[in-house]
Amino acid sequence: MTNVPPSMFGVPALRSEDPRFLRGDGRYVENVSIPGALHAVFVRSIMPHAVVGVVGGLDEARSVPGVAAVFTSSDLNIPPQPPSGNVESPDAGELVEPFVRDVLARDRVRYAGEAIAVVIAETLAQAQDAAEVVWAEMDGIEVTLDVEGASSPDASLLWPEIGTNVAHTFEQDWEADTLAGADVVVRGRFVNQRVAPVPLEPNAFAVIPEPGGRFTVYVSTQVPFDIRNDVAELLGVERSAVRTIAPDVGGGFGAKLQIYPEFLVIAKASQLLGRPIRWVESRTESMLNLTHGRAQVQLVEIGARRDGEIVGLRAEIVADMGAYPIGAFMPTTTADMLAGVYRIPRISYRGRSVVTNATPVAPYRGAGRPEATALVERAIDLVAGELGMDPVEVRRRNLIPAEAFPFTTAVGTTYDTGDYERALNEALRLVGYDELRAEQAARRARGDHMSLGIGVSTYVEITSFSSKEFGAVQVEPSGAVTVSTGTSPQGQGHETAFAQVASGVLGVPFESVRVVHSDTALVERGEGTWGSRSLQAGGSSVLERSIEVVDRARQIAAHLMEVDPADLEGPIDGTFGVAGVPDKAVTWAELAGASEDPDRIPHGMTPGPLRAAGVYREPGSTFPCGAHVSVVEVDTQTGDARAIRHVAVDDCGRILNPVLVRGQQHGGLGQGLAQALFEQMDYDHVGNPITATLAEYRMPSAAELPSFDVSNTETPTSVNPLGVKGIGESATIGSTPAVQNAVVDALTHLGVRHVDMPCSPERVLSAIREAERS
Repeated sequence: MTNVPPSMFGVPALRSEDPRFLRGDGRYVENVSIPGALHAVFVRSIMPHAVVGVVGGLDEARSVPGVAAVFTSSDLNIPPQPPSGNVESPDAGELVEPFVRDVLARDRVRYAGEAIAVVIAETLAQAQDAAEVVWAEMDGIEVTLDVEGASSPDASLLWPEIGTNVAHTFEQDWEADTLAGADVVVRGRFVNQRVAPVPLEPNAFAVIPEPGGRFTVYVSTQVPFDIRNDVAELLGVERSAVRTIAPDVGGGFGAKLQIYPEFLVIAKASQLLGRPIRWVESRTESMLNLTHGRAQVQLVEIGARRDGEIVGLRAEIVADMGAYPIGAFMPTTTADMLAGVYRIPRISYRGRSVVTNATPVAPYRGAGRPEATALVERAIDLVAGELGMDPVEVRRRNLIPAEAFPFTTAVGTTYDTGDYERALNEALRLVGYDELRAEQAARRARGDHMSLGIGVSTYVEITSFSSKEFGAVQVEPSGAVTVSTGTSPQGQGHETAFAQVASGVLGVPFESVRVVHSDTALVERGEGTWGSRSLQAGGSSVLERSIEVVDRARQIAAHLMEVDPADLEGPIDGTFGVAGVPDKAVTWAELAGASEDPDRIPHGMTPGPLRAAGVYREPGSTFPCGAHVSVVEVDTQTGDARAIRHVAVDDCGRILNPVLVRGQQHGGLGQGLAQALFEQMDYDHVGNPITATLAEYRMPSAAELPSFDVSNTETPTSVNPLGVKGIGESATIGSTPAVQNAVVDALTHLGVRHVDMPCSPERVLSAIREAERS
C-alpha cells in the first residue's frame, strides 16, 4: 500500500451528495426538461404464452389526437437481440446464442407484460388513450412455470425450434463419491424464491436527436457506456455521436445493468421521427418488466462425521431464468461459492438454467452469491440438528482458519484473506448468544407460544471479479481538483469516497474535490457499477492517478524552487515545501499554472494540464466475509414471524469511510430481511402475475424491520493498493439465511426441520401442522 496515507482511512465524512437529495434537488430522468419531447407508452401482452397473430387497432390509435406514431416490430426493423453472454447447449456443450428476443414481440409472447407495440404522442395522456385501442390476436399456449419440470420432455417449449427449455448446464465431479466417510448424510430441498428489485425510480429512458446526426440519451442505468455503445450500434452512428447521461439514479440493485428492449425501441423511434422521446415505466410495468432476482431450487446432500466435521457436499441447482436467459451465468457463480467459509474437502455439483413463462431473471444484489450462502448455511444447520449440536459449534469445527489464506476451496475458488472466526466471535458477543439460548430454553420450558429463534450465518462472497476501471485526476488553475471516474453510482456515495481518496493523496480539502461521473461526454470510458467493485476498481484508479499527479507536481515544484525532489515535503495543506525551510513552498494553483508553461517545467517534461488519466486493472477478485446473528419471535398460534434484533459483523477489508459502510450495511440488511420474511413474486397456475403492485407485493417498510446492530472487522487484501473489499452486497448475503435459520430454530422443538422463504405466517403454520402430523 505504498503512497497511501494511513490517515485517509476510517474518516467518517458525511456524504457530499446528500444535501441536494435532502433539499429535493435530485435530478432524475423524469425531472430532466426536454422541450418538445414526445411520450411513449408500450402496449403489453396480458397473456404469458401465446402465438401472436394480427396486431390491430393501429390506424385507430394513430388517429387519436396528438399521436405521432404507432410502431410494431415490423415497423422498426430492429434485429432480434441475443441473451447477454454465451449460452451453452445442454446437448453438445457448444457455445450458441439461440434464445433471441424481438424488441417488440413479433410471433410469440413469452411472459405477461412483454411489449408488442409502442404508441408515441405529444402527451402521456394521449399516448395512454391511444394504447388502449391497440389489440392483438393471440392463440394461448400452455405455460411452463415449474422450474424443475421445465426440462422434462413433456414441458411446453418456449422456443419449439430449439427443442429444449434448458439454456445452460454445468457440473463438477457429479459422479464422484463425495460423501464417502460420512457418519450422517442430511438432505434438503431449498427454494430461493423469485423477488422483484423495486427501486424507488423505475426504468426511464429519453433520447434527443441533435444537429449533425448526434443524439443525447438520458437513462436510469448502472452502465451508461454500455447503453451508449448499444444505441450507437443500433442507430448506425459512431459511439462519439451518442452522449449518454445517467443523472441521479434512484436505485439499481443489478436490475439496471440490462439494455432493455424498450431502450432500443425509443432510440430507433426517435431517429425515425426526428423528435425527442421519453419513457418512464409505471410501477406495475416495473414489477412485470424490470428483471427479477434469485429464483433457484437447490437439492442438497451434506455428509458429516459424528464430531461435526463435514466430509462433503453435493448440490443440484435449478435456476429459473424467466422468459429470456440473460442471467444464465449466475448459477455458476453460486457453484463457485459452494464451500462458503468452510474446509469442505469434497464438493460436487451440477446445475441447469431453464426458461419459463415469467419475467426474465438477472443479477439482483449479490447475483448468485446470496443463493450459495443460503444453501450452505441452511445445510450446516440441518447437520447441527441431525447431530444434536449447537449450530455455532458445527461452524467453528469447519471454519477455514485465518492462517490458511490464501485458500483454494474444493470448487477451485481462491479466497484472498479472511478471519471468519473473529467475525463470528464478535457477532456472538454483541448479540449475547448464551443469554439468548437461556431465554429460549426458559420460554420452551413454560410452553410460551411466542417462541424465540436465534439464527446464525457465517458467509464469504466474491466482489470485483478482476475488473478494471478508468479514472482521471486534474488540478485546475484555481487549485481545485476534478476527479473523473467510469463508475456510475445509484446512491452508494461514490462522490464522497473518491473525493476522500484524492483529498488524502493530494493534501487538499475534501470540499475542493469535484467528482464527475455518469456522462460519456465528460468521462473518457467506464465499466459502470456492479459487483461491489466501485471502491476497489474505481477508487484504486483514482488513487493511482492521484499519485501520478503528485509525482509530476513534485518534479515541477523541485524545478521551480531549484531543489532536489527528495528535499520536498508534501503535499500538505495544498502545498509542497522544502524540508527545514518553512517559508519556501508552492501551491497546487501555482503548480497547475506552471505545468502548462514549457519554460517552467523540467527539461524533457511535456507541457500540459496537471492531469493523469488511465485504467486500473485489478489482478484478482476479493472475498468479503462476515457473520450475522438474527433474533426472531414466532407466534406458534398464528405463524407470525418477526425479527426483533439483527447483529451484522461484516468485513470489507480496510474501511475508508465508516459512514458509507454503515449505509451499505443497513440497506443490504433491509433487502436481506425482506427476502427472508416478506417478498416473493407470485404467478397463478396459468402464468398471470398476482403480485404486480405494491398492494400485493409484500415489501416491508421500516416499521416491519428491527433496529440493526452493525459492526466490522478488517482483514485487508493485497489484491488492490487500497486494501479494500466490497460492501454493497455483503449484508444482503449474510442476513437472509440468518433470519431463515432463526425462524426454523424457533420451531425445532415442535419438530420443524425447514421453512422455505419467505417465512410467511402461512408457511410457518403449515410447517407446524406438518410436524404435528408426522
